[in-house]
Amino acid sequence: MARKILVIDDDPIIVKYLLTLFEDNGYETRSAGTGLEGMEILKKETPHLITLDLQMPDEWGSRFYRKIRKDPKLKNIPIIVITGLDGRHAVKNARAVIRKPFDPKDLIRVVTEAIGPAAE
Repeated sequence: MARKILVIDDDPIIVKYLLTLFEDNGYETRSAGTGLEGMEILKKETPHLITLDLQMPDEWGSRFYRKIRKDPKLKNIPIIVITGLDGRHAVKNARAVIRKPFDPKDLIRVVTEAIGPAAE
């Protein structure tokens, strides 16, 4: 069974790029354009990893991150922040913070280190 990644980003171009990158590397994917959509998905299923944009219209990623970390069911899911913003912006203990633009090989390396290869 393939490992599942939830991509949360409000930029449809970035979402499409990340979904394609992860799927081409064998991962199963889900996506959400807002933090609210992301929470709805998390109520139904638990991914192996989340990628999270910080600057989103309905809720900043750092606030969404803190909500996840307070939920006992979700708090251990590795989160990779993918952002165009400088600094960590109150996101402490994220698995990684990757700045846009990024090298896709670096992102896949970080994902693999966090959750292993797509299928085990």
